[in-house]
Amino acid sequence: MNLRAAEDEESVSVSVSGQEIDVPSDIDWHMLDKWKFFLHGAALFSGVSAALYPVVVLKTRQQVGQCQVSCVKTATFVVRNEGFRALYRGFGTSLMGTIPARALYMGALEVTKSKVGSFTVRLGLNEGTAAAIANAAAGLSAAMAAQLVWTPIDVVSQRLMVANGKDCRYVNGIDACRKIVRTDGARGLYRGFGISILTYAPSNAVWWASYSVAQRVVWGGIGWHFSGKGGYGVGGGDDGEGSMNMIRPDSKMVMAVQGVSAAMAGGVSALITMPLDTIKTRLQVLEGEANGRLGPTVGQTVRNLVKEGGWTACYRGLGPRWASMSISATTMITTYEFLKRLSTKSQEVLT
Repeated sequence: MNLRAAEDEESVSVSVSGQEIDVPSDIDWHMLDKWKFFLHGAALFSGVSAALYPVVVLKTRQQVGQCQVSCVKTATFVVRNEGFRALYRGFGTSLMGTIPARALYMGALEVTKSKVGSFTVRLGLNEGTAAAIANAAAGLSAAMAAQLVWTPIDVVSQRLMVANGKDCRYVNGIDACRKIVRTDGARGLYRGFGISILTYAPSNAVWWASYSVAQRVVWGGIGWHFSGKGGYGVGGGDDGEGSMNMIRPDSKMVMAVQGVSAAMAGGVSALITMPLDTIKTRLQVLEGEANGRLGPTVGQTVRNLVKEGGWTACYRGLGPRWASMSISATTMITTYEFLKRLSTKSQEVLT
């Protein structure tokens, strides 16, 4: 399957701002070659994770620190005192969990979106509402499925992220896992699981629903823009009767709209869920007490944060997280849409 086949896929006409926009239709679950989907997905998203990992490390360092330090100062301190490799501390462990977690995420996302989408259409809801509901439900179920794998990996990798290279008590991810289990028991690997669900499940639901709405808003802006220029087809020109009222975006415009919509949705989600993410990170990183008891509860963590810097302490690391989520969302959605087109079955198989 090549990208040319993706450009030849069926499209749908969307009416916005008085213009008809010929937007490529979404690729449904049954249209995907599952083997290609998961194999290519593992490779593509591993690359994305590698590119964004240093930002995650800086965000985690800021959340755990007991005073407000800028992202630039944090990065400078880490590189100067621990070396550039410190920005990738725990990456191997994180990557090991990313592959199965992404597989669960993508599978749950596509299956739920397909099922809920069909159901909402049968209920007679309009296309925009049906798409937003399907995307929200898909994001919710995907996040919950992925957290079963991701929470233990998150706990271990975050311990490695904040450990000082000179005095690090962990040799590697396996050693960290063993010591966490020895100190806190097996449930220590799932510390923060509940708040992770509370953070990521609603965040994903909001993100996917916002992404669906943002796309329509952006396409609406494009329709309004071209309505003042006679409505000539984008990338297609005037090809006959009716083309003056039809905007036909090329693949570059479609990708640009997806990227902008993803960044908008990512920024909103980061702002809304930041306090929960800070609390979750603190819970996962703090060690168990010497007498065998687990670390602070959610309530104690919140009180400690407020005591350290007021309610704004819950927003420590907002800059890196905002940047991380916006960049990650843009990269993820363009990679994901590319992956779906790359993994689409041939027309002969579909028919």
